[in-house]
Amino acid sequence: MSEVAELANVTKRTVDYYTNQGLLRAERSASNYRYYDREAVDQIGVIERLKDEKLSLAEIKKRLKVDQAENADIEELKMKIQDLEMDVSDIMNILEKKGLTKETIRNNLSHESISLMQTLLLLLI
Repeated sequence: MSEVAELANVTKRTVDYYTNQGLLRAERSASNYRYYDREAVDQIGVIERLKDEKLSLAEIKKRLKVDQAENADIEELKMKIQDLEMDVSDIMNILEKKGLTKETIRNNLSHESISLMQTLLLLLI
C-alpha cells in the first residue's frame, strides 16, 4: 500500500479509504496484506482528477464502473474483430483455391458493397 500511495502521490490513508469505498481493488496475500497492481496507480490518478473536477465519490464510482464496462466492451469487440479477420482469411484461402483473385472479387462487387466494407473498416480501426 505504501508503494502505491507513493507512486500515486497520495497518502496511505487515501489508498485505504478508496479501497474501502470500492473505488480500488486489492488482492490479499496469505498473511492478509493488500497488494495493488499497476492499474491501481492509474485508477488513483483518475479519481484524483475527477475529484479536482468537483465530482463526488459516488459520481466517481459510477463513472469508473461505466469506464470498466466500456473497456470490457472494447475487449469483446477486439476479440470479435480477430474472429472476423480469421473468417475473412479462411474465405480468401478458399476463393484462391478456386482460382479467384482479389481483383476478380473486387470487380464483381457493387460500389455500394465496397463503400459498406470501407465504412466498416473505418469503424473497426
